[in-house]
Amino acid sequence: MYAEEILSALPHKKIIGRLPNNIKDIAIDSRGVQPSTLFICIKGYTVDGHDFAQKAVDAGATIVVTERALDLKGNVAQVVVDSTDRALGLLAAKFFDYPSNDLTMIGVTGTNGKTSVAGIVHNILVGLGEKSALSGTIGFNLNGVLYESANTTSDALNTQQMIFRAKMEGCRAMVMEVSSHGLVLGRLAGVDYDVAIFTNLTHDHLDFHGTMEEYGNAKGLLFSQLGQDLSKNKSVILNADDPWSERYAKLTPFPIWTYGLKNQALFSAQNIRYENGMTYFDMLTPEGIFPVAMHLLGEFNVYNILAATATFYSRGFALELIIEQIENLSPVKGRMEKVHTELPIQIFIDYAHTPDAIEKAIDAALPYKKEGSKLIFLVGTGGNRDKSKRPAMAEKASIADYVILTTDDPRYEAYDSITSDLAKGMLHDNYACIGDRAEAVRHAVEIADPGDIIIFAGKGHEDYQIIEDKKYPHSDAQIAIEAGKLKFV
Repeated sequence: MYAEEILSALPHKKIIGRLPNNIKDIAIDSRGVQPSTLFICIKGYTVDGHDFAQKAVDAGATIVVTERALDLKGNVAQVVVDSTDRALGLLAAKFFDYPSNDLTMIGVTGTNGKTSVAGIVHNILVGLGEKSALSGTIGFNLNGVLYESANTTSDALNTQQMIFRAKMEGCRAMVMEVSSHGLVLGRLAGVDYDVAIFTNLTHDHLDFHGTMEEYGNAKGLLFSQLGQDLSKNKSVILNADDPWSERYAKLTPFPIWTYGLKNQALFSAQNIRYENGMTYFDMLTPEGIFPVAMHLLGEFNVYNILAATATFYSRGFALELIIEQIENLSPVKGRMEKVHTELPIQIFIDYAHTPDAIEKAIDAALPYKKEGSKLIFLVGTGGNRDKSKRPAMAEKASIADYVILTTDDPRYEAYDSITSDLAKGMLHDNYACIGDRAEAVRHAVEIADPGDIIIFAGKGHEDYQIIEDKKYPHSDAQIAIEAGKLKFV
C-alpha cells in the first residue's frame, strides 16, 4: 500500500523525514519487523514500544509512528501522533481495507458464557454449511486449524489480521468473543459488527474496571458502537433475565431479540429435565413450541442455546434447521466438559472463575449426583488479579460436599495469600487449602469414592499454568486420570 494512502487514516500527525513510497506490513512488535514495515510504538503494561523503535528500524522499518520525536539512526520517517493506541486502530483497519465489511460479524460479550455461545454459534454455522472463523479465549479457529491467542480479544492489529485472513480463506462469517478490556482499550477499532450478543454481567475484572457500574458500561460499548445506519441488517440479542439488558437496549436503534427463562422473552424454555447425560426442554419461540434434546449439560447451557437460536432466527434461518444443528452439538471444550474415562467416578472440567459461573457449574452437575455420593469441587483463582471476588467464589463452591481451594495462575502471588482469601467465604468446614494445583487435583481424586463427581474449575481448556511470568504445562484432566488409575485400577 502507498505510504501516503495508509497515513491518510490519521487526521492529526507531524511527519519528520521523507516518507517511503510503499509499506508492505504493519507491526507493533520489533521482532516481527521485515523490510518496508510501518512500526507503531505502543505503550504496554510492562514494556514501551518506543524503547524498541531503533531495533525496528534496524530490522527494516521505514516508518515509525510515535508519540514523541525519537533519536533514530537510519533511513526512516517518523510520524508523531497524540495517541499511538488510537493510531493503531485507524491504521490497521485501513491497511487491511476494512475486512469486517465483507463478513457477517457476530460479537458475544458478557461475564460468563462468551466462549460457549461463540463456540455454539460457530459450530452451528459450520453444520449449516457456512464457512466461519472463531476467535476468543480458546484461540483463533480458521477452517478447523486452531491458532493460539494471548487475550480473549486480541489487539487491534491482530484483530484486523484475523478478520482479513478469514476473508481471504473464504469465510462468510466470523464469531468473536468481545471482552470488556478489548472494548475499553480500543482493540476492536474498525470492526463493524452485524450481531451483538449479551450473555450476562456478574462480578469480575473489578481490578481493571474499579466498579460494577464501569464494568457494565464497558460492555455497553459493543451495542452503542453498532452505529445508527438502519439501512444495515443488524440485530441485538439480549438476556431478558439480566437487568443490564434494559440499559443496552437503549444504546442501539437496531432490532432487539430477547431470550431467558424467568422474564418474558421471545425465546424461552420450559420443562427442562436431565436424563442420561442429556438435557431436554421445550423451546418457546415466536413460531410456537419445539422439543429440544441436546448433549450440553445444565441450565446455563439452555440460556446459551436460546441466545444462539435467537441469533440465527434474527438472520432469517428456519427454526427447524437451527434445532437440528443444536441436537448435533458436542460440548464446548473446557466448559462443563465430561472427561471420558474407565474410572468409577465422574470428572468434569470447567472454566468457571467467577461466583456466578461456579454456582452454574455445580447446578449443572447436581442432577447426576447419586444418593450417598459426594460432589467434590476444586476451585482456584489467579494471582495478582481481582481479590474482591475470591470469598464469593468459595461461598458458591460451598454448595459442594467437599471443596478444595487452590490457585489458577498464581503469577507472583503466594499460594497462601490466594487460598486464605478464598477460605474467608467458605460456609462449612469440609474443605482443604492446597496451593499447588497439581497436588490439589491429586487430592480431589484421592478422597473420591466410586460414584462421586469431581469438578475441576478455573482452567477449563487451558493446558498450562502461569507461575511468575512463565507458562508451565498443566492439565487437570491428565493429572486426575493418572491419579485415578493409581487409586482405582
